[in-house]
Amino acid sequence: MSEGTLRQILLITDGHSNEGEDPVAVAALAHEQSIIVNVIGIVDENHLHEQGMQEIENISSAGGGVSQIVYAKQLAKTVQMVTRKAMTQTIHGVINKELSQILGKSQELEDLPPDKRGEVMEVVDDYSEKVKLEVLILVDTSASMRDKLPMVQEALTDLSVSLTSRIGENQFALYSFPGKRKAVERLMDWTPRLGALTGIFHKLSSGGVTPTGPALKEVMNYFKRGRTRRSLMESDREQQLFEGSGN
Repeated sequence: MSEGTLRQILLITDGHSNEGEDPVAVAALAHEQSIIVNVIGIVDENHLHEQGMQEIENISSAGGGVSQIVYAKQLAKTVQMVTRKAMTQTIHGVINKELSQILGKSQELEDLPPDKRGEVMEVVDDYSEKVKLEVLILVDTSASMRDKLPMVQEALTDLSVSLTSRIGENQFALYSFPGKRKAVERLMDWTPRLGALTGIFHKLSSGGVTPTGPALKEVMNYFKRGRTRRSLMESDREQQLFEGSGN
């Protein structure tokens, strides 16, 4: 199986959308373009109401990804789990597609004998370590997220550290919504490490509506655009600053 690039949008929010396009339809469009949409719903002492929970599940399902409802204090482990689980799930889908082409449409990974399935799982694990991973993180910064943002920052830093052992290249980009003048605000362009975001959430002003659909639609475009020389230079500079800080 040839190595390629796995593209994920990781949506972190604590409520349902209330402006613009249907985020479920936008997530389905992203999936058609080989972009996986994962969703983490954050709660504190209060649970998300049923409508919000259903939307989170529907967005990830339409986007071919993984969803998880989590308390803010458990966010760090959940972000890592969802990202890796989505990688494995995506690779399983690719392998099942190849198996159906080789062995017939009725054959899937689960249909193989245990020994053969074990061999395929070794391929999955190896591929997970080598494939290029692009994760665009989209963070809800509406008013109700204000107290949760420091935990979001900690979780994203932990995610970056947890993936550094992979052989494959990691690239992260960070956007928040709603933006000041449009659906999203760019906080960090593509970079191999998220350590450079230290203190970034403390500078954000929380508030406004929750345009989840428009935000998803906007960030889909950032996977398609080629890396400009300037963005590559900025990413290299961010990595040097991170390494120089001793983190």
